Formats: sequence, structure tokens, C-alpha cells
Amino acid sequence: MREGVIYIKASQSTQVVNRKILMGDVLEVYSVHGDAVKEIGDMVLYTLKGDKNQKVIFSVMKIIETIQKSFPGFIIESVGEPDFVVEYQMPIAPKKGAEYTKLVLLSFIIFIGAAFTIMTFNTDVSVSDVFDNFYKLVTGSKKHTGTIMETAYCLGIFLGVMGFYNHFKGSKIHDDPTPIHMEMRNYEEEKNKAIINDADREGKTIK
Repeated sequence: MREGVIYIKASQSTQVVNRKILMGDVLEVYSVHGDAVKEIGDMVLYTLKGDKNQKVIFSVMKIIETIQKSFPGFIIESVGEPDFVVEYQMPIAPKKGAEYTKLVLLSFIIFIGAAFTIMTFNTDVSVSDVFDNFYKLVTGSKKHTGTIMETAYCLGIFLGVMGFYNHFKGSKIHDDPTPIHMEMRNYEEEKNKAIINDADREGKTIK
């Protein structure tokens, strides 16, 4: 009987496109026994039913139990999540027209929202009055038309937003994650925790 240690690591959330979920689809497996790693990767963990997108929550204890049956002489060490979400997405051919339409609509909504926010802020703090007073203080005369100050202010807002969100001309200025990226990751992590906790309370976790 073979003996040794098998290390497994499960991420908090994994997407699959096949109803037959293999261990290798949801786990990182390591062992000095390469043949054992391959065997585990090819094991069937679960077979989904139904023709719809769905999420299934697994306990790592289910993984350990399944592997232990085939490798009774091995010690299974989990270094990942104790519970994790597997999200099944039905393979659907991408519709470029619909994707571009959603992109345009989303960009339009964000643009209008950002413009409204900036205008509301400017009105609230009376930016135009500040420019008028500053112009009169420097030149000694009242301003009647737009000046370089307004142009520089608008350009500064644009460059500031681009710099803050860490994108310019389709590429990153530096390698740090953008604020939106961080918020999306935080949201995804909190959402997965809520899904796992709800499934555990309702007894839907596969153990």
C-alpha cells in the first residue's frame, strides 16, 4: 500500500463549464507521487443535474473523504478554504452585438452619473464663484468669459480620474490594483462568504 502526504488547496470560488466536476477543476493538488496527483485530478467529485446555471457549496471534508477512499495510506492535508463555492456556467456562444450594447449602455450610465456628481459638487461649493473671485483678485477686473482656469480645472479632473483608476490609453500606469478592482474583489469575497454561510445554515453544503 502506498503511503505519503497529499496537499490540496481549494479556492473560495471556482467556475466550471462541465456538469461533471472533476477534482482537478476545483483543486490544486501536490504530492511527491506524481501518479497520485494525476489520479486525483481525474476523479469525479460531483455531477450536476439540470440545464441551468447554478452554484454548489462543498465542504473540504467531502474532498478528503473521497480521496481517502482511493488512497487509504496517504495523509491528506488541506491548505485552502474549508468550504468553497463551485459555480456552473452553461457554455453559451458569446453574442458580440449584445455585449457591445451592454457596454455602451453601461458607459453612458456611468458617464451621466459621474457628470451629475461633479456638477452637483461644483454647485455645492460654488466653484464658479471661486474662479470669479480669484480672477478679480489677480487681475483687478471682473471676469466676463471663460478663462484658462476653467479649462485647466476640467483637464485636471480628467487626468485625476484616469490616474486614480490606474488606466490610461487602455494600459495600466503601474501594477497596483485599481480601486474598482479592489472593491469588486471585496464584494466577491463577501458574497461568497454569505453564500457559504447560508448553505451551511440550510444544510445544503455537500459534506
